[in-house]
Amino acid sequence: MTYRSEKDISETELEYYEYKYYNELKKGRPKVKFSDLVYRCPYCPGKSKQDYLFKELLQHASAVITSRRSSIKEKARHLALKRYMRKYLDVKVHSELATKTECSKPHGDQGFVYPWKGIIANIKTEWKDGKHVGESGTRLREELSRKGFNPVRVHPVWNRWGHSGFAIAEFKSDWTGFNNAISMEKSFELDHCGKRDYYTATNLGDKLFGWMAHKDDYDSNGPIGVYLRKSADVKTISGKEAEDQRKASTLVSNLTNTLEVQSLHLKQIENEYQETSASLNKLIGQKEDKLKAYNEEMKKMQQNTRDHLEKIFLEHEKVTLHLEAQKKRLEQHEKQLQQREAQNETDRRKLHDEKKMNERAAVEQKKTDENFLKLAEEHKKEKGKLHRKTIELEKKLDAKQALELEVERMRGALQVMKHMGDDGDFEMKKKMDQIIEDLNEKEEELDHMEQLNQTLIIKERKTNDEVQEARKELITGLREVTARANIGVKRMGELDIKPFTTATKRKFPKEEAAEKAMVLCSQWEDYLRDPSWHPFKIILDEGGKSKEVMNEEDEKLKNLKNEFGDEVYAAVTTALKEVNEYNPSGRYIVPELWNFKEGRKATLKEGVLHILKKWRLLKQRSR
Repeated sequence: MTYRSEKDISETELEYYEYKYYNELKKGRPKVKFSDLVYRCPYCPGKSKQDYLFKELLQHASAVITSRRSSIKEKARHLALKRYMRKYLDVKVHSELATKTECSKPHGDQGFVYPWKGIIANIKTEWKDGKHVGESGTRLREELSRKGFNPVRVHPVWNRWGHSGFAIAEFKSDWTGFNNAISMEKSFELDHCGKRDYYTATNLGDKLFGWMAHKDDYDSNGPIGVYLRKSADVKTISGKEAEDQRKASTLVSNLTNTLEVQSLHLKQIENEYQETSASLNKLIGQKEDKLKAYNEEMKKMQQNTRDHLEKIFLEHEKVTLHLEAQKKRLEQHEKQLQQREAQNETDRRKLHDEKKMNERAAVEQKKTDENFLKLAEEHKKEKGKLHRKTIELEKKLDAKQALELEVERMRGALQVMKHMGDDGDFEMKKKMDQIIEDLNEKEEELDHMEQLNQTLIIKERKTNDEVQEARKELITGLREVTARANIGVKRMGELDIKPFTTATKRKFPKEEAAEKAMVLCSQWEDYLRDPSWHPFKIILDEGGKSKEVMNEEDEKLKNLKNEFGDEVYAAVTTALKEVNEYNPSGRYIVPELWNFKEGRKATLKEGVLHILKKWRLLKQRSR
């Protein structure tokens, strides 16, 4: 089995691709020729230079073929291009035209307008608004560029009647610009539109004529001569070459002188560098020797210092241990003395403080005993009075009702007797007069009892007000007691923050839970104080009576329960019920005497008994 080398494979691929691209070029797919003088490489569209002469395009293809950086496909394309140009394009004609164009430089003594310029004649104009107008210079420049002449700019020539029908095409001032101008002139001559054709033709028609500007154009009297004399000069080819040669010689001479001066300066710098480098090396050696000696000396000094410090440290440690032992003995002795003195002082102060505390406790206890006993006695008296007045009032009310019945009965009997008295019976009239007299007495007695009843009602109200005032004072006194007991003061309508703290700890990070609980509790306290929010509804109980209950379908309460749970929901609904019961209009917190053990409102009696119990315990402790 035989293997082909990598070189054989590359040559085979190259031949294959060359044949493929050569056939495409024969079919005319990628266009190569754009005018008689302008050719373009169809395989290098991104190059900065696009337009070539025939010989230049052949040189470009040869350079790509011989380049090591070119791929197999690039080499094959340019081999096919070179083969196609040599076989199917008229090499002799285009080579002679290009050679003639390039060799037009040696027309030694012939004068040309410099910078190089071309003249475009027979530009179509028309009369408009009192002057001649014609085609713009931009369109002419684009048309010439498409033909490969690449003018820098094209200026229409104007006279006093407007557009003169001429235009000046300006080219670059180098030899490339000269070749472009000569190429333009030759192209127009090949089309029989040159300078001689323009001046000898009897009918110019619509064709454009063009030629390169020469000395005779520069010296002419028409608008062309005026324009050229303002913007250019006349130079011969030999003069231009001599000028370029002088400039090149001057440049070479200047560069040579500069190079010599720079070489001398460089040698001087090299000498200085060598001297400086030798001096620096010498200094570095001396510095290293000194640094070495210094380091050795420093090591010796450091070692001596360490030895000396170690000796001092040992001596200091011994002295320190001795002083510590002596200090401990002195401190122990001092503590003993201070303890004895402090014990004596403490005993004296303790005895003095206990004596003062007993005196103050006795005085306070006496005041407390007097106040509580007075309060209890007054409450007992008021309660007895109220009970007696209530019984008396009930008796008076029964007597009043009996008297009213008796009066009504007598009035009925009087009406009967009046009807019976119409017959003129004397006895009946006498009885009727007696009944009238008794009726008047009973009515007077009824009025007296009505007045007495009103007096008792007023006294009852006054007594009830006094009882309520005593309850308020009891609430005020118990509010200052911070210790939790069975009987105390509860703030009705106040939110308990504990369920909020528990819920926020479950939902938020530990460091944010307390702050979130405070914010949430404050928000719901604002909701509770809002009179416009009334989450209650009216229902009928089993007895047919209307009753107000919590509306569990309220949006705020539902969202609260779903987001934070039953404990927070229970705390809010409890506070809502309390504020709706105790202060539905004002919606602010109301203090109430409360039995915490049974979870209900405490009676005044329970409050007084609780105070008496506390008083007895305080009295026992003081003893």
